[in-house]
Amino acid sequence: MGARQVGKTTLVNDLIDESWEYITFDDMAQAEVARSDPVGFIRNLPPKRIALDEVQRVPDTLVAIKQAVDENRTPGRFLLTGSANALLLPRVSDALVGRMEAVRLATLSECEIAGTSPTFLDTLLSGEAPLAEDVRVRDHLARRIVTGCFPEPLQRGSEKRVRAWYRQYLNTLIQRDLHDLPRIEHVDAMSRLLRLTAVLSGQLVNLTELGGKIGLNRMTAGKYLALLQQLFLVERIPAWHASEFRRMVKTPKMHVVDTGMVCALRGISRRRLLRNPAEFGSLMESFVYNELRKQALWMDEALTFHHYRDKDRVEVDIVMESASGDCYGVEVKAAASLRSQDLTGLKRFRRRAGERFRMGLLLYDGDRTTSFGDGLFAVPIGALWK
Repeated sequence: MGARQVGKTTLVNDLIDESWEYITFDDMAQAEVARSDPVGFIRNLPPKRIALDEVQRVPDTLVAIKQAVDENRTPGRFLLTGSANALLLPRVSDALVGRMEAVRLATLSECEIAGTSPTFLDTLLSGEAPLAEDVRVRDHLARRIVTGCFPEPLQRGSEKRVRAWYRQYLNTLIQRDLHDLPRIEHVDAMSRLLRLTAVLSGQLVNLTELGGKIGLNRMTAGKYLALLQQLFLVERIPAWHASEFRRMVKTPKMHVVDTGMVCALRGISRRRLLRNPAEFGSLMESFVYNELRKQALWMDEALTFHHYRDKDRVEVDIVMESASGDCYGVEVKAAASLRSQDLTGLKRFRRRAGERFRMGLLLYDGDRTTSFGDGLFAVPIGALWK
């Protein structure tokens, strides 16, 4: 499962051979046959292993696959891909529970692009501060933020062509994929919401204010935002809180899953980014969050992601919590200089987390890892992919 154009079909075609039957529901003829008789479609498939591409376009086939799996429990008979989270679609949400394994395919990570193996989270969870020998990477980051991490824009040589790809990608989503999702009564409002998320990436989500900006009530705005999550375009990050502290803000934060998409929607160029520190800092937070989320997909130990903010507006950009309850704070800073107040949020979070606190990192555009004592470190942002 993953957003359109992240490489699901390419990966599937690399994995399968002649012993598989490949069918895509982007083929309208195949999709129509499956819609008219999903049970018959699945039963009449050839006696091979089956790869079904874009299965969310005909969700009733999942119920038919459930029946086929219950009749023959041989594992690995079906390989499905989806650009929308089929597990959340009505009527089929429980069809394959206990009968399948779901794999999230994200956009390319910085490690994949750079051809390096990720060590950042392994190092962090082992109790050590990540190191890097990078000098400042501001110009590199600006290029990466504007280009984004979808495979196709990375092949394009100019910002103009990159923006053109993202705009066409979003137009396709609006004109086609949004119609595949149920319960959308106001497609125009959904289109406005998609564009608004680019402005609000990295900010707290107030559904009442969000709905007011696009002409929807709070409940409908929340439903539509959840549908964008279902398309793997945005993620809502819950606030971290300990039950004994009531002064913590529990409003979730939102990030768009690719900064290139944000820049295309807002018309942000690399030149503009370098001239606007506030914009750079906001997008850098989304970039770092997405990079950490991708690396976490490869970890054996599950990590959950949160943000921290209290009633005094003291905050930490990213909080990661292990299955055992160990907590790690990450603050993102676009500048190369360090000030004592840059650690205010991490120090507050350290007190709130208590014995669960393991380490706090201030990621900055520097060239060395510096210890500030008591589990707090300033770490070059290049350590993420070195």
